[in-house]
Amino acid sequence: MNPYFTKTKDFLLQLKFNITKESEQDGILIIEKENFGIKNLIIGVADPIIILEQFIFKVNQPSEEIFKSLLKKNRDIIHGAFVLDESGERVIFRDTLQVENLDLNELEGSLNSLSLLLSEYSEQIITFSKY
Repeated sequence: MNPYFTKTKDFLLQLKFNITKESEQDGILIIEKENFGIKNLIIGVADPIIILEQFIFKVNQPSEEIFKSLLKKNRDIIHGAFVLDESGERVIFRDTLQVENLDLNELEGSLNSLSLLLSEYSEQIITFSKY
């Protein structure tokens, strides 16, 4: 049994997130809280870190305007950042946290940062997804 996986899962339940899938063996939790705008957020628990990844949109036509805007927005994001996946075709939100000293407030801060980002930047995200 992975104590960090259990700790992370317990924190998510305390924060009233819905755990839609989990694999302790793989260290994966998939969560949602639709009123936060969070759906299918993947959390990987891999000592010494946990990784949070939320798919944001597919880049249909790469453009300097999109990437420049995302990089500028990264400066405003409290926790985490916009990143591209390995293919360069999917924009995701990604954050990493140290698991050894993880506490409820730190995890909540990262999740709230994503929720705030999605609410503040939703119109721009929708526009970019239509390019």
